Formats: sequence, structure tokens, C-alpha cells
Amino acid sequence: MKAIILTEPGSVDNLIYTEVAVPQITDHEVLIQVKAISINPVDVKTRAGKGVYGRLKTISPLIIGWDIAGVVVKTGNQVTKFKEGDAVFGMVNFPGHGHAYAEYVAAPESHLALKPQNISFEQAAASTLAALTAWQAFTKQTTIQPGQKVLIHAAAGGVGHFAVQVARYLGAHVTGTASAANKAFVLNLGADKHIDYRSQKFEEVISDQDLVLDAIGGENIDRSLQVVKHGGTLISIPSGLNEQVTEKAKSKGINGFFFLVQSNGEDMQQIAKLLEEGIIHPYISRVYDFSQMKEAHLQQETGGTRGKLVIRVN
Repeated sequence: MKAIILTEPGSVDNLIYTEVAVPQITDHEVLIQVKAISINPVDVKTRAGKGVYGRLKTISPLIIGWDIAGVVVKTGNQVTKFKEGDAVFGMVNFPGHGHAYAEYVAAPESHLALKPQNISFEQAAASTLAALTAWQAFTKQTTIQPGQKVLIHAAAGGVGHFAVQVARYLGAHVTGTASAANKAFVLNLGADKHIDYRSQKFEEVISDQDLVLDAIGGENIDRSLQVVKHGGTLISIPSGLNEQVTEKAKSKGINGFFFLVQSNGEDMQQIAKLLEEGIIHPYISRVYDFSQMKEAHLQQETGGTRGKLVIRVN
């Protein structure tokens, strides 16, 4: 089968197309013929030697990627949830070795859900890591209550555009930061308020937020602490809260968390239900062919992608 391996950390030129053996499955895994792949900032960071590369660096061949949608072509002896011919999707083995950049992927049945019939494989692939991050952040890391005020940074991005929709579904009053060009997009997702981060300092515009979801990191974490109410919560996705910032959060009576999404089939089933009912919708800014993975990585690397980038495999 065709696959893309990472020869060593670095540029997109280290993503090499090659032939590898079709993976073998264990008793609790299914073999999926991949129809579509979604890529995320963590893909780009891992390719460059950051992200979760430290966990994977001893693996050879190293096939990165985690978001897939496809058709089950074989099931393990103990698999009970899926059968051959089922259309499925999920985030596989994150933050471990996902092997997603390939025509066939062996995936634990516990990481998958049936693909809703009303969405395409491309839409399903787009609704995995990013959608799971928003769902788990708002229902497990903390629990949004109706009427709470929630600030979502990078609201037009992959995680952000799902986070706006999930927070709105859970009954929150949502403010999203994004560029002026993405104002209509963010408001159409369901945000109540948009802040142009280029022309406005959000800490001068809003205050007393119950929850802030930060997908930017750096100084944005310190600035975000200024707008969280006493007893509120700040969840950081990319770089986490170092001890100094954690202490700052505690000193203000704020709960500060670093959050890393985890593969979970039950949560994927919740995402599938929201997609099936039309409560959330993935936005795909571009679909690439499998041969265009390098171009997709370069676009993701710009940090300016609206919604998601998807790779069509078969």
C-alpha cells in the first residue's frame, strides 16, 4: 500500500511517499481502507520535531497523522462494534502512533464511530481531532453550564470553529477572537460576539469570563487570565500552563489546565450524533489529493487556515 513516512524531523521534504506492507490487526482492531485524512497543527509540529515527535522518534517507519475516515475491510476476532463494509471515522491512537498517512490503517474499535450517512468521508475526517478537542474540553475538562460566558481564541481555526458550535450547543454566551475577515464566519458559527485580535485587545473589551479556551499559547495565556472571573477556568491547548502561569492562575482564584485530547470512541459517537442532527458542521477550506500532502502541510503551517484541511486518499 502507499503511505507517507517521516524520514527525520524537519521540512516537508522529509515526508516521503513509499510502499509499505498493509498493517496486521489485533483481536480488538479493524482494518480500514482510508478514504480521507484530516491534518492538524500537531501534524505539522510533529513533522518538524516538536508536537508529539518525542513519543514517536524511535519508531521506524514513522507514519504520522491521526484523523481518518474510511471503510472497514477486516475485523479482529474480538471486535463487536463494527463489521466489514461499515463506514467509520475517528482519531486513532492519539497521542501515540496513528499511522494515518496511509491507504490502510489498523485502528482500535474503541477509537472509532460509525460515520453519519448525511456527511461525506471528507467531512467525517475533518470532524475528528479538532471536534474531539472541543467536546472533551467542554464536557470533561470542565462542564459548560447554560448562560456561562465563554471566550474562544482562534475561533475560525480547526479547533476554534468546532468549539464555538459546541459551546453554543451547551448554552454558553460565546465570544470568539479572529481576524476581521473571519467576523461573519465566526458569527455564523453561533458566536454572540467577535473580537478582531489585530485591531482590538480582547482584555480591554471583555471581562468576567467563566471559561477561556486558548489555542494560541505564549503571552496569550497571561492576557487571558486578565479576563477570567474568580473561580473561572482557563484551558490551554498548545503549550500548556507552566508552573509560573499556574501559580498566577491560582493567585487569581482561577483554574488553569493544560489539555491534550485523547482518542475515545464514546466521545466520537457523541460527535457523530451532533453531526447527524446538524448541530455541528465542519468547515473545510480545501481538499487536497494524497499526493499533495506537502502542500497541505505548508498551508497548515501558515496558521491562517479557516476551519480544516482534508486529504482525499481513495
